[in-house]
Amino acid sequence: MTPPDDPALVRVLAADGTFAPTPEAERFLPLIDALTDTDLETFYRDMVVVRAFDRQATHLQRQGQLALWPPSLGQEAAQVGSVRATRPQDHLFPSYREHVVATTRGVDPIDIIRVMRGLSHGGWDPTDPANGNTHIYTLVLGSHTLHATGYGMGMVFDGRCATGDPNRDEAVIVYYGDGASSQGDVHEAMVFANTYQTPQVFFLQNNQWAISVPVATQSRSPLHARAAGYGMPSTLVDGNDVLASYAVSKLALDEARAGAGPRAIEAMTYRMGAHTTSDDPTKYRTSDEEQSWAQRDPIARMHAYLRARGASDAFFDEVDAAAAAYADDVRVRTNALGGLEASTMFAHVYSEPHPLMVEQERWTAEYEASFAGGAA
Repeated sequence: MTPPDDPALVRVLAADGTFAPTPEAERFLPLIDALTDTDLETFYRDMVVVRAFDRQATHLQRQGQLALWPPSLGQEAAQVGSVRATRPQDHLFPSYREHVVATTRGVDPIDIIRVMRGLSHGGWDPTDPANGNTHIYTLVLGSHTLHATGYGMGMVFDGRCATGDPNRDEAVIVYYGDGASSQGDVHEAMVFANTYQTPQVFFLQNNQWAISVPVATQSRSPLHARAAGYGMPSTLVDGNDVLASYAVSKLALDEARAGAGPRAIEAMTYRMGAHTTSDDPTKYRTSDEEQSWAQRDPIARMHAYLRARGASDAFFDEVDAAAAAYADDVRVRTNALGGLEASTMFAHVYSEPHPLMVEQERWTAEYEASFAGGAA
């Protein structure tokens, strides 16, 4: 399932890493020309490091250290480009696969691990400046688009956008997938966003599969075209091209902050791994399809581009070493986390004491005590 390129597609780097902008990309080239060698190397480093983290977390789940893990394999460019386009004052609302978005903004990767290990009801404090205004993961599909729109409405009411001061004006970016785009919450969020002209970017990562349902089943027309029904400008971008993702996101965020209203982006990418570690993609897609998309790998593409620009072996070696060290640190700290007392499962179920929960907690405590007595 590799759909032909849409003529509206914004792409800067071809699959082989050559600089080959599509016609729709021409207006974004000044933003790319302004990037320094350090910026380009940072994009590459971000992608390599998060892939190492992602693979390590997948291994940890297979070893019983995590209850679940949603891989981001293949979607690194869409996420890195968009998050590097944000400003410190912006607010980000991830779904549950935006690992590099969260960590780039300052979230400790172990806080993501805690969520997937079942040790946390949220993961991190969005109000802590160290977390870069990154709101917590949302596993309920699409619901966080309403949260993001509500926050954007608050920005409008509080005069935190469209002041003319780019260092002060704020924006919101919310991440969701093609499957979530079929949820009513997303459409309601878009209605209110356009009504109140929120400083907001809806960033849709179309990874081709809503678990086992192909995107063609969900929508008979391109997903980015839906935004027009709400009076919202939209852009289709090659989500495996980190430069295109950056440029499209930067312009959309700048326009939103300046008071032009919400924008929508559809990043065409591919989930190279499973939906989560409880999923088996071999049941619903072919190896030919996977291999076709593997040839568009975002990291390989950027590697080839940087190599052609003269990046050294030392740079690539250093990035690989940093990624390996990052992943090793996550493994060590995950193994040291420990678990929760069984009684914690009964907390926060009801706001007031409930006789069923009281009885179940009593039974569990006696059951656990019976093993302790036996061990003694």
